[in-house]
Amino acid sequence: MPVVVRRWLTRTVAGIVLVGLLIVGGTAFRVWQVARADERPRADAIVVLGAAQYNGRPSEIFEARLAHARDLYAHGVASAIVTTGGMRDGDAYTEAEAGANWLRDQGVPVEALVPVGEGNDTLRSIRAAADVIKHSGWSDVVIVSDPWHSLRAGIMAEDAGLSVWTSPTHSGPIVQTRATQARYIFRETAALLYYRVSKKPADHVDLGL
Repeated sequence: MPVVVRRWLTRTVAGIVLVGLLIVGGTAFRVWQVARADERPRADAIVVLGAAQYNGRPSEIFEARLAHARDLYAHGVASAIVTTGGMRDGDAYTEAEAGANWLRDQGVPVEALVPVGEGNDTLRSIRAAADVIKHSGWSDVVIVSDPWHSLRAGIMAEDAGLSVWTSPTHSGPIVQTRATQARYIFRETAALLYYRVSKKPADHVDLGL
């Protein structure tokens, strides 16, 4: 192979690798940056993304999200809380129902709760919630999830036609150790890049992380 061709190939490969690293690094930085944000404008609704529940009892991760949404509601961020998430085989409750029941037991009025029990991944849950939100004449929402999940969830909600702010919870097992935080940042970076390319959820895809 001529030297000129070899140099051209080397520079091309190096350029592709550099661009890839910049894309991955830039995305990881945005995941980290949005995770640190706490946006609290006056909105139409607070949207809590579902997580595991056990016979109607929210998991520790889910409860941290719900508690944060309750605090946002108490501070007047919105007059409605939309809980999301479907059910797995054998479940008696949807994640949305479990979340709404928990919030009701914490003093949030029933009329302020809008459970949307559809979807077993982030994208489908957000799309189902967006349909209900827009049907109600609303458009501005504050997304509540875990810090590292906030950017991807927010982008999906924007793609579903909503105006979005994010206010992640900063309590719960996902934010307790630096090792856990790093793992979730890397995972969310891969999941977001996968979504941008495919417009499909990555919740059930093995990302190798």
